[in-house]
Amino acid sequence: MSHPLLSLREGPTARLRLNRPEVHNAFDAVLIAALTGALEAAARDESVRVVVLEGEGDSFSAGADLNWMRGMAAASEDVNREDALALARLMRTLDELPKPTIARVHGAAFGGGVGLVACCDIALAAPEAKFGLTESKLGLLPAVISPYVIEAIGARQARRWFATAEIFDAAEARRIGLLHDVVDATALDAAVQRQIDLLLKAGPVAAASAKRLLRRVAVTTDRDRLDADNAALIAQLRVSPEGQEGLAAFLDKRKPAWCN
Repeated sequence: MSHPLLSLREGPTARLRLNRPEVHNAFDAVLIAALTGALEAAARDESVRVVVLEGEGDSFSAGADLNWMRGMAAASEDVNREDALALARLMRTLDELPKPTIARVHGAAFGGGVGLVACCDIALAAPEAKFGLTESKLGLLPAVISPYVIEAIGARQARRWFATAEIFDAAEARRIGLLHDVVDATALDAAVQRQIDLLLKAGPVAAASAKRLLRRVAVTTDRDRLDADNAALIAQLRVSPEGQEGLAAFLDKRKPAWCN
């Protein structure tokens, strides 16, 4: 039996490829655990600078595996709660990963697959990609992924898509904020590589700190505290080895060390 997740390295880039093409890379407990573990390993690995999330076969991820859902339907509420918490841990690990992340989307991205896209920092898709928060068709809701999807598309859009379970295309996904760009399928890999190249020009510490900064700014209502914290952060970065190297490289009109 093939492994449900392929972990590939291309220099400083880790490519995590969902590898259940026979079921359109649908989630089950094994895939959730494997992807969570791979993300946690990437977070610890200082040689990893960028993580790309992608799918093998015809789809990115079609959401929950039917056999897995059948088992959960027969399980107790406590078992279902623990199972949902495992998915929540996956989404939070991806969302808070201290490395830039890129979602490379083709084919179907439904349910939890939309959650993965929303958790990535950059999301690119082919025009043929299809999206759907389809849980309400089953009498369910996209509860676990909702914080990330709402952050990506906003509450107004979420009201519609959570309730209707309607399928929408890549152009609509871009319009509502789930995607950053839609590119021809033949150019998708080149578009992903362009983003990787841009990210590798950023300081590793700065890239790792960016999401923490955004999260703090988004939730802090005390403006005086926010000004003080942001001033302290930029001061810390300026005197850090990475900040010193970045400023010196700029002034010397050369590439910083992390680009070599």
